[in-house]
Amino acid sequence: MLPHDIYLLPLSDVGAPIPSGSGTLISLPSPYEPYTLRFQVSSISSISRDGTLWCNVPPSKDTPFDREKFYPNEICPGFHASCNIDIEITTPGAYAFYLTYLPVNAFLAPMSLSKSVSARFHFTVGPRFSLNGARLPLDALNIQSVVSKWMGSFDTWDDKLSIIKKKGYNMVHFTPLQHRGDSNSPYSIYSQLEFDPEIFTNGTKDIDQLVVSMSDNHQLLSMTDVVWNHTASNSPWLREHPEAGYSIKTAPHLQAAYELDDALLSFSRSLRSLGLPTKLYNENDLLRIMDGIKVHVLGALRLWEFYVIDVEAVTDKTVKAFMSKDTRATEVPESLSFEDLCKFVRDRTARNFGKLGKRYLKYLDAQAFAGILKTFLPEDADAERVKMEAIRIVDEINLDFYREYDNDAGEIMEQLFNRIKYIRLDDHGPKAGEINVKSPLADAYFTRVNVNGEIIGLANNGWIWNGNPLVDFASANSKAYLRREVIAWGDCVKLRYGRSPEDSPFLWQHMRRYTEICASHFHALRIDNCHSTPLHVGEYLLDCARAVRPDLYVVAELFTGSEDMDKLFVERLGINSLIREAMQAWSVSELSRLVHRHGGNPVGSLTQTSLSDDKIVRATHVHALFMDCTHDNETPTQKRTVEDTLPNAALVAMCACATGSVVGYDECYPHLLDIVNEKRTYTFDNGIGEIKKVLNDVHEYTGMNGAEEMHVHHEGNYVTVHRVNPRKGKGWFLIAHTKFSDYDANQRLGPIILQGTFARSVLSTSLVKEDEYKHSDTLLKGVPVKAVELQDPLVSFNSIFNQTEITLPEHFPPGSIALIRTWIPSAEESVDDFVVSGTVDAVKNLSLIDLNVVLYRCDGEERDLSAGKDGVYVVPNHGPLVYAGLQGFMSPFKQIIHDNDLAHPFCEHLRQGKWPLDYIVYRLSSHVDEFPNIKPLIDWFESRFSAIRKVPPFLLPRYFAMVIEAAYEACRQRAVNILLGEDFNDSHDFFQSLLLCSVQMVGKVNSTSLVPYKSVPSMAAGLPHFSKDYMRCWGRDVFISLRGLLIIPNRHDEAKEHILSFASTLKHGMIPNLLDAGRNPRYNSRDSVWFFLQNIQDYVNLVPNGIEILSEQVKRRFPLDDTFIEFDDPRAFSYSTSLVDIIHEIFQRHAEGLHFREHNAGEKLDMQMKSEGFNIDIDVDWETGLLFGGSQWNCGTWMDKMGESERSGNKGWPGTPRDGAAIEISGMLKSSLRWINQLHSQGLYPYDSVTTSGGSKTVTFQEWEELVQTNFERCYYIPLDAADDDKYVINKACVNRRGIYKDLFKSGKEYEDYELRPNFAIAMTVAPELFEPAKAIGAIAIADAVIRGPVGMATLDPSDLNYRPYYNNSEDSDDFKTSKGRNYHQGPEWVWCTGYFLRAFLHFDLIRKTTKLERLETLQQIQLRLQGHVKWIRESPWAGLTELTNKNGEICNDSSPTQAWSAATLIDVFKDVHMIFSLSCTKNE
Repeated sequence: MLPHDIYLLPLSDVGAPIPSGSGTLISLPSPYEPYTLRFQVSSISSISRDGTLWCNVPPSKDTPFDREKFYPNEICPGFHASCNIDIEITTPGAYAFYLTYLPVNAFLAPMSLSKSVSARFHFTVGPRFSLNGARLPLDALNIQSVVSKWMGSFDTWDDKLSIIKKKGYNMVHFTPLQHRGDSNSPYSIYSQLEFDPEIFTNGTKDIDQLVVSMSDNHQLLSMTDVVWNHTASNSPWLREHPEAGYSIKTAPHLQAAYELDDALLSFSRSLRSLGLPTKLYNENDLLRIMDGIKVHVLGALRLWEFYVIDVEAVTDKTVKAFMSKDTRATEVPESLSFEDLCKFVRDRTARNFGKLGKRYLKYLDAQAFAGILKTFLPEDADAERVKMEAIRIVDEINLDFYREYDNDAGEIMEQLFNRIKYIRLDDHGPKAGEINVKSPLADAYFTRVNVNGEIIGLANNGWIWNGNPLVDFASANSKAYLRREVIAWGDCVKLRYGRSPEDSPFLWQHMRRYTEICASHFHALRIDNCHSTPLHVGEYLLDCARAVRPDLYVVAELFTGSEDMDKLFVERLGINSLIREAMQAWSVSELSRLVHRHGGNPVGSLTQTSLSDDKIVRATHVHALFMDCTHDNETPTQKRTVEDTLPNAALVAMCACATGSVVGYDECYPHLLDIVNEKRTYTFDNGIGEIKKVLNDVHEYTGMNGAEEMHVHHEGNYVTVHRVNPRKGKGWFLIAHTKFSDYDANQRLGPIILQGTFARSVLSTSLVKEDEYKHSDTLLKGVPVKAVELQDPLVSFNSIFNQTEITLPEHFPPGSIALIRTWIPSAEESVDDFVVSGTVDAVKNLSLIDLNVVLYRCDGEERDLSAGKDGVYVVPNHGPLVYAGLQGFMSPFKQIIHDNDLAHPFCEHLRQGKWPLDYIVYRLSSHVDEFPNIKPLIDWFESRFSAIRKVPPFLLPRYFAMVIEAAYEACRQRAVNILLGEDFNDSHDFFQSLLLCSVQMVGKVNSTSLVPYKSVPSMAAGLPHFSKDYMRCWGRDVFISLRGLLIIPNRHDEAKEHILSFASTLKHGMIPNLLDAGRNPRYNSRDSVWFFLQNIQDYVNLVPNGIEILSEQVKRRFPLDDTFIEFDDPRAFSYSTSLVDIIHEIFQRHAEGLHFREHNAGEKLDMQMKSEGFNIDIDVDWETGLLFGGSQWNCGTWMDKMGESERSGNKGWPGTPRDGAAIEISGMLKSSLRWINQLHSQGLYPYDSVTTSGGSKTVTFQEWEELVQTNFERCYYIPLDAADDDKYVINKACVNRRGIYKDLFKSGKEYEDYELRPNFAIAMTVAPELFEPAKAIGAIAIADAVIRGPVGMATLDPSDLNYRPYYNNSEDSDDFKTSKGRNYHQGPEWVWCTGYFLRAFLHFDLIRKTTKLERLETLQQIQLRLQGHVKWIRESPWAGLTELTNKNGEICNDSSPTQAWSAATLIDVFKDVHMIFSLSCTKNE
């Protein structure tokens, strides 16, 4: 069995679908073969804990569909991988899914044990059709609408259907074929369960014969209308089941509307006796009648009584209650104004407010009202006083109701005036003539039915301008019948379904049977008046229909006025197409817009370039059945000209959707036919039938062969359309010269150029009116026309310019079309397949360093490697790409493909020339000598680019995207396969993107290396700011990043090389801050060496046989006496020590104390620093075991910004000196001591102690570790309760926030010790044993709320007076704190700190968790805190995580846009999770 296609649908963190594309609907393909819908839940999403996806797709073909039967699919939580839930799709229909899950509450809040339920989300699956054994997509449907009563006797139908087939139609839409009511309208059905006895004398047998003959003899599919909203006013079953309609019994709120309707009919009959006109000649006549309505109808009816409270009745009851001893005073708020008192009375006593019904339905509860009156009237108040006060209050309350009545009365008059005027006076109205019993003044809103001698008024159906389709306008939620807003159909009674079958059992069963009969005979149903169909009714009836015919095509007449509302109906009902009409266009421009809207994707679209085995579900717009004209609307002869029949039809036929026409359009009938009163029968002997055959054949062929792309051009009265199959290059070109009026000028259209395209003329014709229309009393005839063959357009191919020129003949009048066959030889299907093939072989030998060249290289790196001559590619009107490699091209193209943005400057640039193709090949070729493994990829590019160089310019963006994406995905997959290893072999895109930062950051440059005597790959701190020379490789950055970017992704050799290279440069017991390939390293960072030791520990613990690195011999760059020598001095690298000896040297030198002045101190080394800042001092406080160092004049930790502004006076003043004992150094010291003690106990570390300054004292490593352990909390913790301060080293005057850990201990400015910064999390991560878990989790919670941003951690507490969260390095102002970016670490949010924070969060939150669900909740909390990073790396053109952001994640323009440690520390989080958890995320395998 062949594997299924897979359609991938990612879900958001709340379970909502995230399809690609710009549409709004999820419409899946017709399942000619079963396929898989794969829901993808991202890692530990908020919906994953005890989560279930419920979907109502039946689990097997044999299981009947039940809309409310949802089948559970467990969400299997993972962290580094997504959870896939596979649903097999075998049957068309309308489906839904939702999710249940335990929600994630706020951190530290009690875990939720009550499941949340998501919204319902919908998707549709299209039906399957075939003709002559070939699949017939919906886009290939050519539908002819037929009004059955005009077809003549049934024995003539076969011949007429044959004519319809000869016109190229493949489906016939019949208006309702059921027994018609008194009005004779097909849509006023007398009996839903019987077919029209006048036509179908044999009943159902005739229908069976009809459908079989259509299918077998004519290859025609069939469609019919279903009318669910109303029935004929004379339907016999209404008398047996009047509850199926809206009457004052089933809908008491219609009482006033019914009485008004009665009064209007009575008034209509009395016009003559009242001296009013019965025939209207002008508006004055109408105004006389309106005055009569005001007096004799509205005035006489006293309609206001349906709105207001009966003052007399209510006040009498209230007085009686007031006088009763049983009534007690009600507590009323003091000092109420009269208006507020009335509102209080209304709120407390109102009954039946908000309703319509019988007169005086509204009232006030007398007992409650009297209780309120007793609070402010004297106890002995007499009845008259009580009544007066009650009347005063009720009158005030009634004011709003009288206003409501006045407003409605005004609307009644307005609606009546406009409707009567349209019917009797307007030129575009029916001019109904004299007012009499048969033609009353106003539409009858109710049909009077005699039920067992009782007259029951049943509301007639109709429609409302701009009505809300979700509100039943006959329900109690609407006053449309009372306000006369309904344009009523007097022959149709509106059906009342209620909320469920229990509300109207007969009606539901009756209409179900009717629907099933229709579905059993016909391939398709058209829902008449769908916007008035209650959604729950439509769902039920369509479910019944699909149970009979699963491959049911559902079309709807839907006018909601809103795309969102359309979407709701389409999703819920599973509508496949909405009817749209070209004759609605009021101008050529509007017609062009409609054709563009329904024409398919633009030519050259980028929607098909994805190479994934999974097809990403793409959101679409509502599919259309685009009619040139429907049976409801006026013909071209009426609205435009008869000649426009041809171009209008041709433009519709070119569209990539279902298309259709009504009988009479092709035949050029002159007028819209009256569906009720017309009695003549069809003729087919005139018009454009033969040409329509050609047009329909083109439409069917293009639809069946995937011609889904189109270019539409409008110029004056011309519209040109080019419809193309994007894979085969074959297409059709139409030139349509419209004729909207007889006054249209005979405009000339200049030559048309088709680049890279061959063409051949097929048809050139014009529609000419030959005579005036002649009426027939028995037959429907058209305006006499003739299709005149024109000279073919001149089609010539210019081989020099590789283009076809099309020139119209001199005579090409309005009402003409030219149809031309096109093909693009260079864009055949084989080219599509070729350009994306062979990528795996082309990249199979690429190393990660090769991939760094192929995928990345910022401008600085590229120029460095090319001696400055070559940089990144620059796209006009877009700018330079961020990388020279493929990622540089894919970053813009990813969005271009997603949006299908053919107007993007890059696409325009490609259409103008092939320069990007040349650049890619040239660039890679220039690197091949140093990176020979890329040669097969160069060859691949050359061959693929050679193939696409031949395509016309308008297709080049598409093919370029295909080539680039193919190569990029292959390279990306190659890199991921190398990097992932067994730990993460099933990982999601975010984790893979993080890992790819390893490839991004490690590469070769000419200007620097890890060692001075050979060129080896080195890690950049970030790009593009730290890409080359001495600024590339920073000791601190490397060893914050090494675990995540090299050790975890299995780049162990490169990790080892970085460790040993920095070990080689050890001097003063420190590694350099700036390596500069070991040429001129700078030693000014106190923390770098501790990150270095932490990474050696990680290497030993995580790398197979990692312990062996300790015995590696390292050539030393400097003599042991710390003398500075040049790298080419004979003494450099002249001796070696083992790495284990270097580790001990670090401890020993720190134990003795470090005191030196930087080599070459002064402006040449650092032009910003004051002289004192070059002095480096580090000592151990042997009372606590903590390391102290630095001064107020330097900044030796990662927060290393030096003031630079002379203007503000901050030059030489560190922004964050952080002298004293920095908490992260104390943590890493403890971690390193713990580690070497463990190694010593295992016989793997030969040293057990150090000596202090001058050798005065020997301290064992065990003693040193115990000192740190014993004193850490006492020195750093700031207790929540000040009463506990005496247990810690606390200066109450400096405390700003409690329950946290100090950032420093005993710094030069004591208040800085107490600042909340993110550095404590580093200590928590590397040495969690230093922290009491309860205190740690409390501190984490505070930091989470106070300094965690969307992406980074704020570097300072926002409540601190020094908090300045916006970094602008170019600012040179008078502000001492911010000028020249001195606030770099005083509030801006640094991303790498988030990684350590989440690692600490993970460790300490799990300590308090015991159950699996609790522990999963921890992962969810972390996942929530990664959402900003997921979004950032997905959207960043640099495909990395930024160095820092400003406040609340705002873009910082001075930040390095991709930074090594930002990605690395998050990879560390994933590794920690993997080491703690074992989570599988593969479902349904």
